[in-house]
Amino acid sequence: MEKRRRSMRALVAVSLLAAMLPSSQAAYGGGGMAPDYYKTSCPGLLSFVREEVMRKKNETVVTIPAVLRLFFHDCFVNGCDASVLIASPSEDAEKNTHDNDSLAGDGYDTVNRVKARVEKECPGVVSCSDILALAARDVVNLADGPYWTVELGRRDGLVSKASDVEGKLPGPDMKVKELTAIFKNGGLSQRDMVVLSGAHTVGFAHCTRFYKRLYNFNSTHKTDPSFNEAYVEQLMEACPRNVSATIAVNMDPVSPIKFDNEYYTNLVNHLGLFTSDQVLYTDNASQKTVQEFSANQTRFFEAFTESMIKLGRVGVKTGNSGEIRRDCTAFNH
Repeated sequence: MEKRRRSMRALVAVSLLAAMLPSSQAAYGGGGMAPDYYKTSCPGLLSFVREEVMRKKNETVVTIPAVLRLFFHDCFVNGCDASVLIASPSEDAEKNTHDNDSLAGDGYDTVNRVKARVEKECPGVVSCSDILALAARDVVNLADGPYWTVELGRRDGLVSKASDVEGKLPGPDMKVKELTAIFKNGGLSQRDMVVLSGAHTVGFAHCTRFYKRLYNFNSTHKTDPSFNEAYVEQLMEACPRNVSATIAVNMDPVSPIKFDNEYYTNLVNHLGLFTSDQVLYTDNASQKTVQEFSANQTRFFEAFTESMIKLGRVGVKTGNSGEIRRDCTAFNH
């Protein structure tokens, strides 16, 4: 009898310990996602993705911001489900909206190349949404940024409508309160917003996106007074009046192809390109976070990793939801 009691106590102790320890799914946000999701079905996946991303990045550095922005724009509209990749014959999909017009073709091309490679190695197994999430991690890391473990197991969405995009994406003229509301819709905090805005440390922007700040700010000031004066002169030279809509400048004038914390130092020095960038420093609600990351790149990298993992969980389809697309640009049905 005493032996039986000891066995029962041991069983209870083991059960309690198991309950206290997070399962692999719980530890990685639940919803059926886990870093080793394709461990048996596509064991070489991480290598396939990185090889193709590196090949594309070596062709053009535009790959870095293009893929990163593509991931952001996908997740903000109906979740991270690769719906932004759909090419509609009727041109009524997410990618056909004005807000997504500026997404560089190199981002789409990168995902399509990776998908072709993965389909050759592991046909019908890996979703386009997981490929995009992995590619976003890899472009950051290949630009000297942080590396993080990507949760996998997303499935691809079955809907992509242009009408769903309106009001879902951050805009270049937004203030902190508006930006915070956009991120809150995806379950992200104001701090996440400031962190993920740091992605503007790489990439470029068309002059038309900030033209008003240079030449027609308001009735009192022709030029936004929060701009660094020397920077204004540089921008006006690159973006003269009546500039072509195709002309673009670097988002980060100091280290435009390196993923670092220079973006935040630029804000402190009033070198933010968009209103939505510079207000992160001029608004007291977010200024301390900008100063924190400007002073400490390691802390920015840690925070960026955490926020990217959170972003990658927004609105994901798992289990029997969605599908595994054969072609990232088209639904299977």
